[in-house]
Amino acid sequence: MKNLNDSRLMWVKAWMFLLIGIAMFTLLILEHPGVRTGLLLLLMIWAFCRAYYFAFYVIEHYVDGEFRYAGLIDFVKRRLMRRRR
Repeated sequence: MKNLNDSRLMWVKAWMFLLIGIAMFTLLILEHPGVRTGLLLLLMIWAFCRAYYFAFYVIEHYVDGEFRYAGLIDFVKRRLMRRRR
């Protein structure tokens, strides 16, 4: 798959993700209304955002700055190869 280089398309992609997230949050709240459901969803979103930040920023800048990861699979492959050596 070709890398996305057009900044306009990157913004479109970001807005699409945001709209999908808002729509899914809304649908879940409508299906299971309640403060508890909303708080659990917000906590889940926050936790996944922090995990994503860790996976793609912390690892690259603090754990292994020598390698640029294309994704989590690349990171796992590199870690497994290091353990074998």
